[in-house]
Amino acid sequence: MDDPGNGGHAALVQLQAYLAQMDHAGETRLPAERELSESLGVSRGDLRKALAVLEKDGRIWRHVGRGTFVGSGPVEETIGISEIAGRTNPADVMRARLIIEPEIAREAALHATLSDIASMRQSLVQTREAVTWRQYENIDNLLHRQIAQASRNNVLLGLFDVLNAVRRTVVWGRLRSEGARPPADHHSFADHERIVEAIAERDLGGAAAAMRLHLQQVERRLIPVREAAE
Repeated sequence: MDDPGNGGHAALVQLQAYLAQMDHAGETRLPAERELSESLGVSRGDLRKALAVLEKDGRIWRHVGRGTFVGSGPVEETIGISEIAGRTNPADVMRARLIIEPEIAREAALHATLSDIASMRQSLVQTREAVTWRQYENIDNLLHRQIAQASRNNVLLGLFDVLNAVRRTVVWGRLRSEGARPPADHHSFADHERIVEAIAERDLGGAAAAMRLHLQQVERRLIPVREAAE
């Protein structure tokens, strides 16, 4: 799969989750570009990058005058994500994250470059500036992927991408009761800063522990909300 860059990757993950939901519903045609970008909470430019990646991979196809459709070619990844998501739940996803992501953070502390750390710190600033939950979640997703990229391990990065796509599918559309945007004291702000600081300090154990603590806090907040909605 081609790399759409940091700007397009959040849109790609969102689009993959959306396609998996479409697969459950038996739908094949994507909404118009403007409608889809608004639904996913991404820019039209980033959406086009994501669509181009999926088209090149054979997972969608375009018909002039009719629209964009989910393809019938090499769609193994989308189908796999959909099938996994259909057999899992938020608790299973969080257990998997708790196994994998602390070790990814450990590897990032060992291998991250100064450029990697600068990108992470930029994302930290952007999470605090997010004006909607959707915008925050896109930047949060980007930060976690930046950490995975900094591990310099393509197997771990691939595992992260699949797990992240399943996570987005399982919790898609989850309602939040905390307001229109993250509050100023949102727990993830400080959690993320501790993770990035440990990575910058080459503190392998500290990075893993900070990521584990962050995910445990996310788990405590996510699971009750999800169960109450079901």
